[in-house]
Amino acid sequence: MKRHKKLCTIVIWLTLAVPCVGFLPNFWSRVLTLSWDSQTHQFITERAILNVTMETLRAIKKQDNTEEQSGLGRGFWRAVGEVVKSNAAMDFLSSTRSDPVYHFDSEQWDGAMAVLRQMWTQTLLSLKAREYQSARHSLGQLFHSLQDFYSHSNWVELGHQDIYLHLLHPEEPAIPVAKSDTPTCQECFSLTCRDNLLSRLRRAHRDSLLTTGYFSTAPQKPKGKCSHGGVMDSSRSLGARGGINKDSTSPLFSPHHYLHPEAARVATKATLAVLRDLRDTVGHKLFLNLLSVAQAPALVFVLDTTGSMFEEITAARFRAHSIITQRARSPQQPGTYILVPFHDPEVGPVSETDDPQEFMQHMENLLALGGGDEPEMCLTAVQLALTHSPPLSEIFVFTDASPKDAHLFEAVKALVLEKQSKVTFLLTEDPQYSPESRGSRRRRATETLNPDRFSLYSSLSSLSGGMTIFTSNSDIHRVSAIVEDNTATDKVTLLHAESDGTQQWSTQSFLVDESLKNVTLHVTGSLSECLLTSPTGQSQSLLNEQGPLAETEHFEGLYRVRLLPSVQPGQWQLRAKSDQNITFNVIGDSSVDFLYYFATVTNETHPGLARLEGSPIAGAPAFLVLAVTGLAPNAQVSFSHVTLLGAGGESVLRVPLNSSGSSAGVSVQELVGRVQAVPREPFCVRLTGRDHSTGTEVERVSSEMVQPTHVQIQVSSAPHLVPGHSTIVTFDLLNHGPARLFSLTADDDCGFLQNRGPHSFPVAEQGSFRGQVDLVTSPSARPGSTVTLSLSVRDMNSADSNYAVVYLTVVPPDPDTAPPSCSVAQLQVSSCNASADCSQSKWSASLAISDRGRSGLAFIQLHRGGGTATLHHRPPQTEELPKMHQNHPHTHHSHRTKLQAEEAPLNVSEWASAGPSQPLWVRYTSPCCSPQAELLLWDGAGNMKRCRVRTGQQQRTQRDVEFSEAKRTDTSFVLYMERKKDDIPPSSSKMVKSSNIAP
Repeated sequence: MKRHKKLCTIVIWLTLAVPCVGFLPNFWSRVLTLSWDSQTHQFITERAILNVTMETLRAIKKQDNTEEQSGLGRGFWRAVGEVVKSNAAMDFLSSTRSDPVYHFDSEQWDGAMAVLRQMWTQTLLSLKAREYQSARHSLGQLFHSLQDFYSHSNWVELGHQDIYLHLLHPEEPAIPVAKSDTPTCQECFSLTCRDNLLSRLRRAHRDSLLTTGYFSTAPQKPKGKCSHGGVMDSSRSLGARGGINKDSTSPLFSPHHYLHPEAARVATKATLAVLRDLRDTVGHKLFLNLLSVAQAPALVFVLDTTGSMFEEITAARFRAHSIITQRARSPQQPGTYILVPFHDPEVGPVSETDDPQEFMQHMENLLALGGGDEPEMCLTAVQLALTHSPPLSEIFVFTDASPKDAHLFEAVKALVLEKQSKVTFLLTEDPQYSPESRGSRRRRATETLNPDRFSLYSSLSSLSGGMTIFTSNSDIHRVSAIVEDNTATDKVTLLHAESDGTQQWSTQSFLVDESLKNVTLHVTGSLSECLLTSPTGQSQSLLNEQGPLAETEHFEGLYRVRLLPSVQPGQWQLRAKSDQNITFNVIGDSSVDFLYYFATVTNETHPGLARLEGSPIAGAPAFLVLAVTGLAPNAQVSFSHVTLLGAGGESVLRVPLNSSGSSAGVSVQELVGRVQAVPREPFCVRLTGRDHSTGTEVERVSSEMVQPTHVQIQVSSAPHLVPGHSTIVTFDLLNHGPARLFSLTADDDCGFLQNRGPHSFPVAEQGSFRGQVDLVTSPSARPGSTVTLSLSVRDMNSADSNYAVVYLTVVPPDPDTAPPSCSVAQLQVSSCNASADCSQSKWSASLAISDRGRSGLAFIQLHRGGGTATLHHRPPQTEELPKMHQNHPHTHHSHRTKLQAEEAPLNVSEWASAGPSQPLWVRYTSPCCSPQAELLLWDGAGNMKRCRVRTGQQQRTQRDVEFSEAKRTDTSFVLYMERKKDDIPPSSSKMVKSSNIAP
């Protein structure tokens, strides 16, 4: 009875909400709509990405699907989460949730297809510029609109089982759409609306029409049109009553619920097609980089290059060389290497590469020169490192100077928390510096320095889960071993806690399970005693170098402790005595780790869990969503709860967990817990579970400190940036406390902001404020590049603060979105006889290819087919082509190259010497055993065209041949093809490049 009342409450609550649009956003939507077997945007997107990723890896390494999912890495699932988040946000953001062009609603065909194609172009621009986070954002948006088409239109009702190519390929055939005055539906008076579409809109025939449902009252639904339908659609009672959406399997929400599985199947197929097109366009390597597949952790150095830093730079070089040497033996994808040098006033340039040898060359070029004054531009350099590095990075800062750019602290803090990256400072300067005791920088003898001048570094390392280590020039070489410890593959955290020295003893514990290897402890500061106790009660003082449990290395400012194998599984304990600030950090090797985010229930346009941007609201309820990654296919591990831990490692709150039941991969487990009231003090998250195969407990810690707050900042519009133009970004500030005065600071990494602030303004109790920041994009800004905008808000009278980070993409004012075209001018299939040996007979086809946009043809590849494609600058000489072309005075010169399936794409950009609109000719010849072929064509803007030809394809009309003939090019020179290492091909690290030689 109680369960019945609970379900009824949910249904009543949902009926009071506003209209629902699209497939359901994520796993929690199925709970809210009581449709447990519905396929959500999240599930469709995750499954498609996983399938194409494994398909790509198999093509490269011939790997087994199931066994390799656990090796995709934590970064992969973080990248997938960003795509899923962007997809779901289309239903939650005020700028998109009610706009029909983002959801294929209300017959807004032109706008919806324009937005869809714009998202594809933006994804390509960002990806080619290696702006992976921006590319994942636009890709998620694209998936949402594309998937909504199959749920909101009558495509499935027309009987189509394949995808609608015209949506993203305008040159493909289009189906007519219903006009604004054409009725599309008839009345339906029940929850399930079968056959409420008019006949020509539910059966595929010559005069079929496409339509989509209207929802709500914007725009107003004309009489006789279809509604979206369901209990949340206010237009469902207007004629024609009913609806056609296939969002879920629930008749309460989806009048065409019985077609939901078919709509989800075709939407999945369309999502797969986009991913494969993207992979074929940018190449396997860039595609895997987009998703951070099995990548080694990024190596990110921020190096002070003033004259006192010789020892530090030498130590960083040594560690980089050691890491690169170790990774050379690893099967992982290459990681990212980033170097940001700085002093005063110069910062940069940023060196970013995936080539370790190139990175080492940048390191070798560093010189320790100049300096003398104490503060340097350190935070500017850290900000650049954060904007260029992938999420979950470890950033190591080598310096002996305090920050001159303290005003950037809030912007850097926002980036650290948004990217969940760790920052560790290795400082070769005593915070109690006096000119008599230290001489690393040439200062005046009378110079007095603030003993708190390094506090910003300590704050950043503390909130990010990193460390601040005060050491010496003589020890920096050995202390830098921490870089290798923390950037090793599959490194997980078991403990991260701090002690402020106010208590004589600090006691910490950590759990070791049987899957862990190479357990290492780092303790910063100076200890008077430290006792390590094993699960069996055996103890060892860590001030001794050797013992039965561990091996200790003590340097100035750091204790590096390695537990001796075989490490006993169970609960270990640390008791340390110190009168200084100390940090405990325990790490080990394991593939099993987790990601998490906070979310709240939203029902404004679609029921689901909306991810919270920035910090959660203290005292308010929230959901904690976790993804456990790296589980082996046969793992018998379950996770029961998380514990929110204070900065000192003390337990603040225990949150039980339940499975969401929506994970698309066997190596990831999605869990959700409800936090009744978010704690008011900062905390980190510890996940606890049990390995049922061994009966032992498993724990992992995410060490960044969540900063609860009473103020929220939400970006309500973030348009694209156009070179030479101004852009307005609007935001809403929500005050969850009493009336207060707030300060807002904005910052961007490219200098486009017109006024960074700080700006002060009052906000009433439980009130809100809408504001904006203005940017003017440089005329020289590169299309595809990303501008990282950070907005930080702070209570003027307390430490209460929050942040928002926005990635703005630079787009050209008039991008080329037209793909290349191809037409079959001639097809010869007469020699293919069904009764003959297919290997002894051949067929051939001649195709004209050209670019319809401004960019010109760039690449061509024979993607599939058992034959050979020959490229010509003019129509191949055949009996069918006019004799005037065969008798051309230059026919004794040939201009061609041969292509075979799966060879590197051929760069044909130099072939179009007569202009981008001039066609090239392809002659394809194949044994009859291979009856079809597929060529891929790219233009200079990255637009791709799949050109398919089959033995059964009908010859084009003479009009097509004449049109192609009229655009042919006559050339009298010969080109040969050579591979050029420096070019970036669409689908390979190698490229075929054309050059001129004498005939």
